[in-house]
Amino acid sequence: MRLHYAVIYHGDFKVIIPVLEAIEEPADYRGQPKGDVLHYLLNKRLGAEVDYIVKGIDQEHNVVAGSRLEAMALKRREYYFRTDRDGNYQIYEGIRAEARVISVIRAGVFVDLFGAECYIPLRELSYQRWVDAAQHYQPGQRVLVRVLEVDRSDRNHPRVTASVKQAMENPYEKALKKYVVGNRYVGTVSMVDLNGVFVSLDGGIDCLCTYPKRGRPPRGARATVRILGINHENNRIWGVITHMSTMR
Repeated sequence: MRLHYAVIYHGDFKVIIPVLEAIEEPADYRGQPKGDVLHYLLNKRLGAEVDYIVKGIDQEHNVVAGSRLEAMALKRREYYFRTDRDGNYQIYEGIRAEARVISVIRAGVFVDLFGAECYIPLRELSYQRWVDAAQHYQPGQRVLVRVLEVDRSDRNHPRVTASVKQAMENPYEKALKKYVVGNRYVGTVSMVDLNGVFVSLDGGIDCLCTYPKRGRPPRGARATVRILGINHENNRIWGVITHMSTMR
């Protein structure tokens, strides 16, 4: 297997982190060559912020050997298992905390939350309907998340569930008040799926519309919708497209 490394430049020093000291080895390679999988996982993290522990220094060539996984383990022990005098953890359910985006795929993002890696699916990134997380996030960004659940049963690897959208104000609670059933409003087609056409309206909300008679509209098309119903309890709004024009 070819050797793969993460390379970081710190001042005049070149920090080299072997791939198995940089990322957790997957439990299942799904029949793919080990080297290819590790290279892909490492490459997806280009641009991400990295904590590391210095394992050795070559002063003559200004080269440092480091370990990200050991640094992550130290942070997990500090934030997930050490308690204050009252027995409280630093990271707990319900807290809002800043996380680092370390990898992005179409269906969601992976974040580093004080040493614990956490996957946040697309549905928990925004109150709007998104189709590709990579259009909104990239490795290296920092995001505010709300911790939904912490499982400390494994002292080496606590499992964390988090949400970006639940760390922010729900735009539907305020925005829906300005829309009136029967009135027409202009928005942009944000997504089309089996449920219908979602039109993004002012205030960061999506109106679910039935398919227009002209066929499936493209994302980005400007559309006029007539509101047919609003459910304030479930934060839902639906209507019908009365006019549509594509982007030039």
